[in-house]
Amino acid sequence: MWRMNDFMISTDKALLDLDIINGFISTESYWGLGRSREAMEKAVYNSPYCFGVYHESSGVKQIGFARVISDLVTFGFIADLFILRDFRGKGIGKWLIQTVVNHPELKTLKWLTLFTKDPNFYSMFEIFDQTAQLKFMKRKI
Repeated sequence: MWRMNDFMISTDKALLDLDIINGFISTESYWGLGRSREAMEKAVYNSPYCFGVYHESSGVKQIGFARVISDLVTFGFIADLFILRDFRGKGIGKWLIQTVVNHPELKTLKWLTLFTKDPNFYSMFEIFDQTAQLKFMKRKI
């Protein structure tokens, strides 16, 4: 558990509020619009680490989230990271990403990756070189 002022980050999945998580991802995110609650529950269950961000002054209300998909040896992918609008601009998102990156089991991974439309926010990451011989690819649907 990590604390900053009135905020707390925890990897305890029992604390997660799936209504808040799925509500944001399925209606406000650009990457998960329309995702079902059942799909979100399965994603959380199958992710080795989920980071909930909570505002303790609001009665431990969840205000943010991130999860990591990983084999916990070589590769990790940060997904579904968000902070609710009312809490943005306070450094909480940067604190969340720093907490994820510095987590004892994740900081030793050779590859810790993410996709974003806002690369400037993730200053501790670099843009993967698209001109490199190896290309980051996804399955065709």
